[in-house]
Amino acid sequence: MFDHISIGVRDIKKTKKFYDAALAPLGFTCLSEGEASLGYGEKGVAFWISQTAKPVPADMESGLHFCFRAVSRKAVDAFHAAALKTGGKDNGKPGVRAEYDANYYAGFAFDPDGYRIEAYCGKPA
Repeated sequence: MFDHISIGVRDIKKTKKFYDAALAPLGFTCLSEGEASLGYGEKGVAFWISQTAKPVPADMESGLHFCFRAVSRKAVDAFHAAALKTGGKDNGKPGVRAEYDANYYAGFAFDPDGYRIEAYCGKPA
């Protein structure tokens, strides 16, 4: 359905450090880098980040979040650990979310700008 998603952030250097670390365990890398922009993906850019003066304010009640697919539960664990190590905040430790599905394994974090992000794997243990 989507070709790509774009978000705005305050500090592109801080954001690059964060997403380089958090997305690496999921197999995603920075494929495009400009003075005020970053593009992440696997074979092509699907997640664009631009430095802006007015990013969308973080709002827990908005429902807005970004979920990245993971090939394994171990990758979800590594995503969450890397996110917390590089300036993110915990928004739900990795684990099964049986209320969604018996195999819904996910970890949740806030990025440095407060965006809610998730890594998800639907494979059985």
